[in-house]
Amino acid sequence: MPGSAPVSKAPYRMAPTKLKELKTQLQELLDKGFIRPSISPWGAPVLLVKKKDESVRLCIDYRELNKVTIKNRYPLPRIDDLFDQLQGAKVFSKIDLRSGYHQLKIKAGDIPKTAFRTRYGHYEFLVMSFGLTNALASFMELMNRVFHDMLDTSVIVFIDDILVSKDMETHTTHLRAALQRLR
Repeated sequence: MPGSAPVSKAPYRMAPTKLKELKTQLQELLDKGFIRPSISPWGAPVLLVKKKDESVRLCIDYRELNKVTIKNRYPLPRIDDLFDQLQGAKVFSKIDLRSGYHQLKIKAGDIPKTAFRTRYGHYEFLVMSFGLTNALASFMELMNRVFHDMLDTSVIVFIDDILVSKDMETHTTHLRAALQRLR
């Protein structure tokens, strides 16, 4: 990305019913300290996408930023290898880290690049956002560091999903240890 000119696109059109939801989600992100107003020359448009449960997720269209970003090639686990590890499992707990990405702070010099434009203003992320090309690899690397000594013995991690234990005898101990790590 060094030497790349900032990319900025106008906000996408949005139906009036979605504008109310956009305003609500922006306020929640501001209140949590995940975003702040921006004067960055960068700016991606946003859209609201309906999820399976009918709720709506704010998505930033970072395609132009992602084109000029140096990719993090951290190895992601193969899903079939993870399924192989579940062979013979009798019991396990699944921990879903719903806002896990928001636990990673963006490096100060990269914050302006996360800027996005809406009808209600120009904002930038202070924490990792969905849609950034390196978000997945960065989060997976963090999870592997957090659970390094537990991987493949009592914990299986796939991005923001954590499976704990395989049998009833060790389950409670392993689950308690995994939850302690996440504190």
